[in-house]
This record gives sequence, structure tokens and C-alpha cells, in this order.
Amino acid sequence: MVQSLNTKVDITEDATFFSFLNENGQIMIGNKAFEFYNSKDVRKYIQIPWNEINLVTANVFFKGKWISRFAIQTKSDGTFQFSSKETKMVLRTMQAYVPADKMLQADSFFKNIKRGIMSLGKNK
Repeated sequence: MVQSLNTKVDITEDATFFSFLNENGQIMIGNKAFEFYNSKDVRKYIQIPWNEINLVTANVFFKGKWISRFAIQTKSDGTFQFSSKETKMVLRTMQAYVPADKMLQADSFFKNIKRGIMSLGKNK
């Protein structure tokens, strides 16, 4: 059995971790770390201490009414993408532990297309 890093839990929420195959489980946000535990395999878990988080980006649609998923970029282990039923609540809970300058809104699909078109003219 895995030992949790947290001593106090703020929120527990059903979630999906996007890796090679989507993994369903639960997100646990507490006073020391962000944790994800797979519901089917107890050996598959992710524990990210708050001081290890470099950046949190969220995909925001309809002017903030819907947030589909968010990504946590760590200092050493790369980027992890998650989604939950109450993504807004999860991100609001994370605000207590992650500084505001490290929580960003991801670029929209159209902004990425525009940037790609604009860069085509600069390459010539």
C-alpha cells in the first residue's frame, strides 16, 4: 500500500490521468502534495510535492465556464495531464499551494493556428 505524503486532505475527486492509455482514479489535494491514485492498480500512482511544481496550465473554454483539463509541469519529471468532473474546484483548491504566477491559461486552438500562420511568413 502506498503511503500518502499529505497529513491533511483538502479535496478528493474522481479524475482521469492522460498517459499512453487513460487511467481512471482519484486526485487527492492536501497540505504537502498533489496526488493521483489509480482505482484499478494500486502500484500506479503519482505524487507531486508542491515545491516540485513548475507550472500549471488549464484549457479554458467559453470564457471560463468550462475547463476541460489541466497539466502540471514539474521541475524534473515532465508534464502530467489530468481531467476531473469538477476541474474548477480542483484548480481553486490548488491555488492555496501554487503561486498565482505559476498557474496559467493554455493558448486556445485558434491562437495556436494564428501563431503558426504568422510564423510561416517569418521563415522566408
